[in-house]
Amino acid sequence: MTAKPIHVIGGGLAGSEAAWQIAAAGLPVVLHEMRPLRTTNAHRSDGLAELVCSNSFRSDDWETNAVGLLHAEMRRLGSLILEAGDRNRLPAGGALAVDRDGFSSEVTRRLSEHPLVTIARGEVAGLPPSDWDNVIVATGPLTSPALSQAVAALTGEGELAFFDAIAPVIHLDSIDQSIAWRQSRYDKAGPAGTGADYLNCPLSKDEYEAFIDALLAGETTSFKEWEASTPYFNGCLPIEVMAERGRDTLRFGPMKPVGLTDPRTGRRPHAVVQLRQDNALGTLWNMVGFQTKLKHAEQVRVLRMIPGLGEAEFARLGGLHRNTFLNSPKLIDGTLRLKAEPRLRFAGQITGVEGYVESAAIGLLAGRFAAAERRGLPITAPPPSTALGALLAHITGGHLDSGAGSFQPMNINYGLLPPLDAIPMEGTDGRRLKGKERGAEKKRLMSQRALRELDAWLATQELARAN
Repeated sequence: MTAKPIHVIGGGLAGSEAAWQIAAAGLPVVLHEMRPLRTTNAHRSDGLAELVCSNSFRSDDWETNAVGLLHAEMRRLGSLILEAGDRNRLPAGGALAVDRDGFSSEVTRRLSEHPLVTIARGEVAGLPPSDWDNVIVATGPLTSPALSQAVAALTGEGELAFFDAIAPVIHLDSIDQSIAWRQSRYDKAGPAGTGADYLNCPLSKDEYEAFIDALLAGETTSFKEWEASTPYFNGCLPIEVMAERGRDTLRFGPMKPVGLTDPRTGRRPHAVVQLRQDNALGTLWNMVGFQTKLKHAEQVRVLRMIPGLGEAEFARLGGLHRNTFLNSPKLIDGTLRLKAEPRLRFAGQITGVEGYVESAAIGLLAGRFAAAERRGLPITAPPPSTALGALLAHITGGHLDSGAGSFQPMNINYGLLPPLDAIPMEGTDGRRLKGKERGAEKKRLMSQRALRELDAWLATQELARAN
């Protein structure tokens, strides 16, 4: 209780998780959040861990999906973000989707009630005071200009930047459910679902072609001169940008019809728009993968061309904001400290990870590293064969720099984990594995190895604390 507090700047997913991990280690922490005294273009509340884009943490399948494996690892390490997500889970097939208001309220309440956590409202303008000797900067993609400029000056490197787009949300009672039907892909139920967790709006070939024409002709948000060369992150492309890459790009992306059967025809449609429940009441539904930079009036006009959405009423239209992130392989060491000023650690999306879960995961590691440093304990990273270790290794040195500006945001994926020594040619039933089956078995074995080695690493951490 007499220890000097650790300061965490930013109350998003990464900052909230970092603060929780520090407090869980028995150390005082001050969590600084500038909202509501200073707002952003993307947030709408002053709640901690507010979800500003999708309400999905993506797949919860730990055996054959890398982000599901990351979920499992974070649960083992006492993640507040995953615990709050589980408590506010919504039906979403095999995905972990949450009621965004309930989720934020849960995180805010848990941190506010913790005796070792102090929440300080107000902007940290510029570099933190020099007497803050252990600081985590988790200001996310919307870092305030003063702090952003101070970090750039300190490192001699400007941040890289990219655009991130927000998908529209629609009122359920405005969706024509005589056209749209409820079904998850391949009827997969998932842990909180029924196998009918998505609303699906079918398009025929002619309807799809007309939609693409309208989308390509739609008027989009114009960029300021300094924004003109900012690239998009490939995992969050606006639909009109995808359409520009080829007329069938959307049909093989967010509008893919695989695993779905239109009950009116008994056949798979040419293309499908899926909507996922966005709140606990089930009154709001999110257009899956439909990030857009169309102007608002154009969004309404174009999106109402989709069968089932002809009278759609929008609770939120799509939008676009500029994200910033560090050239982490060059600027940050293996424990997330800024090489130019080691009292500062960075966490979350600003480090060059992409996605809610990945951001929270780096916050989790930053919090544990900061707590270990304060206690004078050795800091060891999770093994690179784990999702946590692989993600950390990528942003702190695993990326091969092929030129200036080549480092880009990355989701967790099995390609970041070291390969297996061997992949079985046969299944447990003795049958020869082929194609996708062998790929799925490879992922299962990598996931099993990851959890096994994470448990061994965690045991060494607990032993170090005990001694």
